[in-house]
Amino acid sequence: MRAMQIPGHIDPVAVPRGEIARADGRVDVVGLTRAELREALIAAGIAEKQAKMRAQQIWHSIYNRGATDFSAMTSISKETQAQLAERFVIGRPEVVEAQVSTDGTRKWLLRSADGQDYEMVFIPDADRGTLCVSSQVGCTLNCRFCYTGTMKLVRNLTAGEVVAQVMLARDALGEWPSQPDGRLLTNIVMMGMGEPLYNFDNVKKALGIVMDGDGLSLSKRRITLSTSGVVPMMARAGEEIGVNLAVSLHAVTKEVRDEIVPINKKYGIEELLAACAAYPGANNARRITFEYVMLKGKNDSDDDARELVRLIRKYRLPAKVNLIPFNPWPGAAYECSDDDRIARFSDIIFKAGISAPVRTPRGRDIMAACGQLKSAAEKISRAELDRRAAEKEAAWTL
Repeated sequence: MRAMQIPGHIDPVAVPRGEIARADGRVDVVGLTRAELREALIAAGIAEKQAKMRAQQIWHSIYNRGATDFSAMTSISKETQAQLAERFVIGRPEVVEAQVSTDGTRKWLLRSADGQDYEMVFIPDADRGTLCVSSQVGCTLNCRFCYTGTMKLVRNLTAGEVVAQVMLARDALGEWPSQPDGRLLTNIVMMGMGEPLYNFDNVKKALGIVMDGDGLSLSKRRITLSTSGVVPMMARAGEEIGVNLAVSLHAVTKEVRDEIVPINKKYGIEELLAACAAYPGANNARRITFEYVMLKGKNDSDDDARELVRLIRKYRLPAKVNLIPFNPWPGAAYECSDDDRIARFSDIIFKAGISAPVRTPRGRDIMAACGQLKSAAEKISRAELDRRAAEKEAAWTL
């Protein structure tokens, strides 16, 4: 297995990269930029003068019509369709399992061409439908309250695998041809498995296609990227991707955040909040969201709430706080704060003039709620969890 370096000279982290070539040797066109698609067509024998037109026809068929087979592209001759089908494929991940919660939340267990499993979740609401998209198989980090964090990192998802999650959701919801209005899938959050900023290039490329007016055409204001605090990559995310930012804060003291979000040992709270204050495009209309999981007796005191207010004011952050009741999973070392305690915590923040809604848990019965995503039912001892956590931490604290 080769290792690749995370983009950016400031914060290199070795990430395992599995082989993802298809067994049939064909190239997946999903996730290619227009330029890459054109070059791939030329390499496949399409005349250079025709390649640009063919690339545009394929692009439109894939991202506006939802085509999954070249034979559906009626603007292209049957001879060319056959030529394309020999060399290319319009990929979708294999659906291993699809579950629907009693509250309407949907979760898919997906499998890549090289046999790697990952998950995505769709959360329907009265006024929106949000797709929670994964960026890695497993996770680079080891946040102690998160089920995904107990997994070993296998590899980054490709840009095509990120985009294909959106396309698969559109398939399931019957949302082709693509229309800007009247969609069930209105929002995307990069909050699934993995740390998006440790897969920066692929996430950037994928979201570029999602936001492209001739692509999936979803506004950047309807896309949120969540990070646990990879400080050196945050400015690049704002400048080069430009979507909304969410930060997994979860604690206001070094001692507690070091424990539950161990990347805090590398990028502390003050450094993280300074990066939030400098995030390009952040303003009162596009506030930064701080995610805060409520852990009983750990981070839920009145003093914690007041310190959170103080920090937000200190850095003059246009912010809102999402309070997340802890969602249990097998082997978790924490309990959810009591409802009264969560309400009191929220009230302190609200009275300081900062929005602090309590997120209603969704999909708990199918393990689809925040912090519950994990691609395989695996019984792991506490000693093994601790060993994995130490191994991950060693990789990014060097």
